Amino acid sequence: MQKLYDELAQLKKKYRFRGKGPLSVALVITRHAKESGLPLDPENLLTPEEGQVKGLGKAAVQKILKDHSVTRVLAEEGGRTSRGSLKKMKAYVLFLNDLHKKGEVNLDAIENWWVEQVKLFFASKPFTLKLDPSKSLRAVVNDLLNQAFKRQKEAQGTMFVGAVMQHLVGAKLTLILGEGEVSHYGFSVADEASGRRADFLIQDSAIHVTSAPGEAVVRKCQENIDNGLKPIIVTLVKGVTVAEELAKKAGINERLDVFEIEQFIAANVYEKSRFKMADRRITVKQLLECYNAVVEDCETDASLKIVLG
Repeated sequence: MQKLYDELAQLKKKYRFRGKGPLSVALVITRHAKESGLPLDPENLLTPEEGQVKGLGKAAVQKILKDHSVTRVLAEEGGRTSRGSLKKMKAYVLFLNDLHKKGEVNLDAIENWWVEQVKLFFASKPFTLKLDPSKSLRAVVNDLLNQAFKRQKEAQGTMFVGAVMQHLVGAKLTLILGEGEVSHYGFSVADEASGRRADFLIQDSAIHVTSAPGEAVVRKCQENIDNGLKPIIVTLVKGVTVAEELAKKAGINERLDVFEIEQFIAANVYEKSRFKMADRRITVKQLLECYNAVVEDCETDASLKIVLG
C-alpha cells in the first residue's frame, strides 16, 4: 500500500494537485472510477462543450467528503471554473488506467488518500481573527477558538484548541513583559519532560493553560502551592466551574485563581491600548505578531498561525 501512496504523492507533486479545484477533480474522478470501473476514457469525462470536467461540482464533491465524515466545504464551485482542471483530469485518468493495467489499483484506498489530502489542505490554512468593531473582544477571541474547535473535530487527533490557547497566553505575557522575558514551549512538550512546574512561570506565578481542567492540573497547582508559588488556571468558559469545583474538592480553592481565556486576553488588549479605539487594532496586531513568532519557533505546524482579518 505504501508504494501506491508514494505514487499518488508523486502525481500530486508533478501535476500540482494542491488547491481546492485539483483536489475536487481527484475526488470526483476517483468516485467515477469506483462506480463505472476502469479503464476510463478521458473524452467521456468532458461536458458537451468540452470546457469542463463532467460531474464536477460542489454537490458531487461534498457528497464524497460526507461519506468520510467531512462536512467542511472544499470549494463552492467544486473546481468547475478552472480550465486547468481538464489537464489534471486527463493526467489522473492516465495514472489510474496505468495502475489498472498493472493490476495494482485499489480505489477505496486511493479515495481515502485523497480525502486525507483534503483534510491536510483544510489544516494548512491559518486561523483568522476577525476584529469586528461591532463585537466585543471576548466574542472575537471566542470566534477564533471556535475555528480551532472546528478544525480539531475535522482533523481528529490534533489538539488545535489547546495549542492556540497556550500560545495566545504566551503572546499576551510577552507583550506585557517584553521580548525574552517569557519561556515558550511546543504544545506537545510535557511539563514533566521539560522540568516545568507550569506552562508559564512568571516570578512566583505558575500559569496553567488548559481547555479541559482535570484532577491532574489541580494536583500540579497543589504542588505549586507546596513550593511557595501562586497557581493560576486559564481555561475556557465551561472549564472555569469545573476547575473551581475540583480545587474546592482538593481544599485549595481559596489559594488558586481561575480565569476564562476570552476575558484574560480581552482585558489585556483594552489595557495595552489604554482603552483607545484607534489603538485597539494596533494592540491586537502586536499580539498576533508575538503569537505567530512563538508558533514559528516552537511548532512544526504552520497552520496554527493567525492572520488578522
